[in-house]
Order: sequence, then C-alpha cells, then structure tokens
Amino acid sequence: MKKILLVLLLLPGVLPILANTPPRLVINLVVSSMRPDDIDRYRSQFGTGGFLRLTEGGARFTEGSYDYQQTSTPVSLATLTTGAMPSTHGVISTRWRDYIVNKTVGLIDDPSVRDPEYYHGNGAYSPRNLIAPTVGEALLRQSPDSRSVTVALDPISAVVMGGREGMTFWMDSVSCNWTTSTYYLPVLPAWVKRFNADKLYLSYIGEPWHSLLNDDKYRNKRCSDIVLMSSMAKKKRSADTSADAVKRISSKAPSESRYDNILYSPAGNCLTLQFAKTALTQLDLGKRDRTDLLNICLDAPRAIREAYGPESIEAEDMYYRLDQDLEEFLTYVYTLFKPHEVLVILTSDHGSSPSYDFGREACDRFNTRQFEVIVNGFLSARYGPGNWVLEYEDKCLYLNHNLVYEKDLSLADIQNEVATFAMQFRGVSHALSATAMRTSYFGSGYARKMQNSFYPRRSGDVILNLMPGWIEEQERCWSSSGSMYGYDTEVPLVFYGKGAGKLPTASAVVADVVDALKNGAQVHDSLFWQPADPVDGMLTDPAPAAYYVRVAGIAPAVVEAIYGYGKVVDERYEGCAYFVKRADERALAEAARKVEAVGGSVKLVLKRLPEEV
Repeated sequence: MKKILLVLLLLPGVLPILANTPPRLVINLVVSSMRPDDIDRYRSQFGTGGFLRLTEGGARFTEGSYDYQQTSTPVSLATLTTGAMPSTHGVISTRWRDYIVNKTVGLIDDPSVRDPEYYHGNGAYSPRNLIAPTVGEALLRQSPDSRSVTVALDPISAVVMGGREGMTFWMDSVSCNWTTSTYYLPVLPAWVKRFNADKLYLSYIGEPWHSLLNDDKYRNKRCSDIVLMSSMAKKKRSADTSADAVKRISSKAPSESRYDNILYSPAGNCLTLQFAKTALTQLDLGKRDRTDLLNICLDAPRAIREAYGPESIEAEDMYYRLDQDLEEFLTYVYTLFKPHEVLVILTSDHGSSPSYDFGREACDRFNTRQFEVIVNGFLSARYGPGNWVLEYEDKCLYLNHNLVYEKDLSLADIQNEVATFAMQFRGVSHALSATAMRTSYFGSGYARKMQNSFYPRRSGDVILNLMPGWIEEQERCWSSSGSMYGYDTEVPLVFYGKGAGKLPTASAVVADVVDALKNGAQVHDSLFWQPADPVDGMLTDPAPAAYYVRVAGIAPAVVEAIYGYGKVVDERYEGCAYFVKRADERALAEAARKVEAVGGSVKLVLKRLPEEV
C-alpha cells in the first residue's frame, strides 16, 4: 500500500509560513484583576476551547508586569492602550484635585456631553482628560478606514481603553442598557437599540448564583453568597425556595440593584461578550481590506474578587463560567474568520491582593478618612487651626496650598513633613512628597515605581504605599489593587493568532494541507513543525517530486507562468495556492527568486513524497 506524506520544507530563500500582511481583526481582551497564575490554578476544570486554547496555542509570556506603583484599573488600562507610564500618560486615578480650578476632577466626567438616549444622565463621559493617544487612535490615524470599537460594563474602563476616536460602549448603571455618549456618536446605533430591546440581562436578574460544579470540585473553600451544588441537590432545586434555602446577597455582598447583580456575578462577563459579538457582526469588523480593533474589558472579575476575595468559591466559579463564555466567543469568532486573519491578545489591568484577613500576616484595611483627620490635626497643632487637608484619593493626599501660602510657609517643607509623619501610621510602608518626586531621580527600588506613577499636574502632595496585604477601607471590599507588590503588578500576557506562533501558525499549515487533500493527496498523520535537522533520504532527496506552494502578492496567472506545469488549487489568499506537478529543489529555489523579483513572496512549500508501507 502506498501513502502520500506531506512534509514542510524549509527551503533556502523561502520566507516564513506566516504571511506579512496584517491581521484583519485584533481582539484586545482584558480580564480585570486576573493574576498570571489563575489560569494554572484552575486549569484542571477548564475546557480546551477557552483559556487553554489561547495559552497552549499561542505565545504566553510568563513575566508580564507593570513597572509602577499605582496599579489600579484606569491607570493600567491607560498604560496598556498607550504604551506609556502614568508619569507620561497622566492617568493616576479616577479622580484628582485640580489646583488651578481648585476642585476635584473626574477622569471621564464631561458635562458638555450626554448619553444619546438620556439614560439617567449616565452618558456624561468623554476622554477629554486623557493625554496620550491610545492604540485605537494610532490605528485610525494611520488607517482612517479601519474601525476601533471598545466594550466594557464600566464607563471608565470603556473610555480609557477607547480613547478619543472610534466607538465606545458601556452599560448604563440604572437601566442596564448599553449606551455611549454624544462625544462618540450623536445617536445610538439601531443595532444597539435592538440589542437593548431584547433585555437579555433580565434572564440574569433575580436568579440565585448557583455553583457550576459540585462543591468538592473547588480548590477555594471560602463562600458567602453562592449556592453550592451539593446543597442544591438536597433541596432538589425546588422552585419554592425560601430566603434561607437560597441566599443571594450577604452582608458584605453588593446591593441588590440590577446593575450590581450583573457586575458582581458571572453575568457581567456573559453580557459583555454577547454585546461584543453583536458589535463584531453588526459593524462588519475584520470584513474589509483593513485591520480593525475590538477592545473588550471584562470588569466583573474585578468586582467579584474585591467583594468576595480571590480565595472565594465565587471567584473560582466565575473563572469556570468565564472559560465557557470565552470558548463560545472564540468559537464564534473563528466561524467568521480563518485562524491567520485574527490576533487575540489576553491580558489584565492588574492582579489583586489576598483578602486582607486571609493570610498569616496580621493585615487590615487602611482608614483613609481617619488618616485625613489625623494629618489635619497634626498640621493644625504645628501651624495653627485650619483646613489643611483637602482630600485623599487613591493613595494621594492633597494639601491646601492657599492656606500654606497665606501662612507664608514653604510648601516643600510641609509636604516633606507630612510624608515623614505618614510613615508613623500603621499600614503605611512608604510615603514620598511631590517635591521629592519632582526634584529627584530614583533609578531603582520602591521609589522608582512610585515615581513612575507620579504626574506633577495631577498627583497629590504626598503619595503613600501600603504594607503588603493591606488595602484601603471601602464598602464590600475584601481585596483590592494599587500597590507595587507582585500580586498587583504581575499579569498574564498571551498572544494568539496572526504572528503569535505555535498553533496559529500550525493552523495555517493545516489549512494548506486540507487544500492539498482536496486535490487528491493523502496526508500522513504527522507534520514536522519546528525547524529541525534534515532527515537522511527524505528532506534532502534531490529527486523531482510534486509540490504544493502558496504564493502571496502576485496574480495566479503569474504564479502559473513561473512554476510551469501544474494548476491553481485555491485563490482565497492574496495570491494563490499552486500544485506543481514536477520540480526539484533547484527549480523551486529559482522560482522563489522570480516570485520575489516581481514583488511576490513564497509563504509555504509542501512536498509530496511517496512512502512505501
């Protein structure tokens, strides 16, 4: 019996398999508060089509981290989308004190705009306070016909990722409708209105959060609100469940608004990906001769980890459900596109601290209001009564400059004095003054990370960093981010698809093998993938044989003229796939030279070799 073996040949002068054309679609997927080890921790219960599809089939970077201290969501999203440090892009928090106008400024607040449908005024947002351009802006300036679309539950996440150009959508916190602002669009698109009219969120409202697995399958053991499968079985999943039998909200869980029930449950991920799928098809992303960008930020993981802690069953169950949602989303994407047409990027805005009461070390929550009062009392005792402290925001303390100048005091001295005083507080690990940030260069250590987070026009007079495990005290918050420690700064980073290597590239090869199959070849059950030493008697056989080649950049008629006796078998690519009836390595090398001479490139060569069995 005779079989046909197709072997990938790395011929001299032949370019890599990967086409040098850009992907049609780039999907930037941010899973908020995801640590790099979360995928490995829960992988035993993951399917093969979600997280594992990306990590095992793409290029996974194991040392991705942010090199600054203020690792909160808006700061890190701005870093992700601009490629700049906070000291350059200027996003230091969701709010800061503007000393020029002497008032607090919200990062995305803009009273000059509104939501197109008047959804309770929750569309008065714009990117006017952003400084550095995002990748979406850069794409649209380079390629005006491209499209950049951003989707997130939280308007801050959406606006910061989207930037000044493109389309940006978020969920209204009252109506649970998807919306935007008149900064981006004068009217809400008809397809968004149709999506809202379906009210998909209603299927998630009022239902208890049931565990996906039996409780003995979970690695985490903490739980408060989730209804475990084992206890459900005992109740026989009766429709007549009492409040005692099915507990939806606990004392530390979010309030029972519709939006909170979405944001603080896996429903948030599902609805965001559903809307992203709709945007993908309704806007024809990736279906034109341009590269389009789809930004997706999943905010629910952050909310769940903060409300329940990363050690909770709720957080673990969320990942299992997200894995299923992600598999469904990727399956949908790859029904619309070939593997080589899409690049998927998976990352996170930051990690998350352990629950403050979980570890061995005695940790606690830092009372910011108490800190303000004590610092104000300290300065009043030294320099006279007054409103010395204006506010505290995200580890930044803002002092009353006018009062300092009225009393003819040195602002730098006051800043340094308060920084020294702050170090006496329980829970504070580091404190630096704005003067020290502006006048000194810190090339290493904690000070360098704090300086990388410092933007002179917006940062406070004194910047704090808390002890490991400590978080700022907030309502329903057991875990948080915003420190320089590894659990906050380290994030996953995965590239899957066009240009990422591994499976995506292999998928392009497999697609060509399938094409060869359709044209009468039988395929051996293996392919040599990674470059390897030639195999005696096989790869170096100089005898003429039949070849399958893929050529880009020139017309099929030109390919036929160069390669001679054969036939065009596929014109899907930018060029064609061509079945050469008979050629040797010398003839193929000469053909590759001619292809390049006329502006084309050889992407793939497969050799038909008879194998005696």
